[in-house]
Order: sequence, then C-alpha cells, then structure tokens
Amino acid sequence: MSIINVSITSSLKGGINTMNIQVKKEGFTIIEVVLVLAIAGLIFLMVFIALPALQRNQRDTARKSDVSNIAAAVTAYSSNNRGAFPDTAALAEYVKDVSDNTTKVLVNVAGDDSLAAGTGTATGTTTEATVQDGLIVVTQRTKCGASGTTQALSTGSNREFTVVTRIETGNGVAFCQNS
Repeated sequence: MSIINVSITSSLKGGINTMNIQVKKEGFTIIEVVLVLAIAGLIFLMVFIALPALQRNQRDTARKSDVSNIAAAVTAYSSNNRGAFPDTAALAEYVKDVSDNTTKVLVNVAGDDSLAAGTGTATGTTTEATVQDGLIVVTQRTKCGASGTTQALSTGSNREFTVVTRIETGNGVAFCQNS
C-alpha cells in the first residue's frame, strides 16, 4: 500500500485556503509481484530437480529390500530341503513381499558353475555378473567382490550364495548381497 499526499490550494474571496488530502492506493507494486513470482519459480524448480532423484533412491531402496527378501527365501528353501539349493521355479514359491519393481518372473537362479543365460561369464575362480535392469540373479557357491557396472564374484563354499541386481544410482551399478 502506498500513500500519496496531494496539496490543493485555492483562492477565494476572503483568502487562500489550503487543503491536504491523503489518498491511499491499495494493491502491490510490480516489483513485489515479480519478486514473489521469482521466489515461487525457484521453489518449483528445486522440487522438479529433486523429485526424480528422490524417486530413484526410493526404487533403489525397494530393490535392495527385494534382494534381502530373495536371500531370505533361498535360506528358507535350503533349510526346508536339507541344504538343497533351489532352482528358479522352486524359489518362486518361497519369494514373498517383493516390490512393484520386481516380479517373481524377474528372479533367476544360475546353474551350479555358470550364471543365468546371458548375464555373465566365468573365468577360473572368478565370476563376473552383468545383470540387466530389473533382473535379480541368485548364484550358488559365490561371494560378492567389487561392484561396478559388472559384479565380481569369487568362489565360495557349497552353502554360500549371492543375490545380485542392478540399481539406478551410480549409472547402473550392480548391488550384491552375500548369504
């Protein structure tokens, strides 16, 4: 709000009369409006920049939780079947509570000494797993090594296994969990 002072002077028969009138203008100045719009624009920009990163982190957290659930399912299967390692179909019956990012169809169990078809190569005692988006691979007799775009796996005991998936943060870095 701004106040404008106006002075009116008139001369009539008898002398000079002066009258002061104050006029109040309601509303905002253009500077105030532009400033508010600029601040609102910055807030919206920060939200739209931060939102995809937040969603990506939430999906990665769900994937990591899925890996833990699948590792628990492998352990439960082995406990109920005298230490036997499950195949993909048997594991699907034990897998519960996976997120919307993972379905039971996307969980593969690799063979004894190789990875599931098309997911990696084995050289000597070191195995390297390349996991496609959304796929979770369970490998028997392996331990997690260094993670990158491919997951290094080393030879483990008969009871050891790894569960490997790919996460979005870090441009598709593999995530591995030991048994």
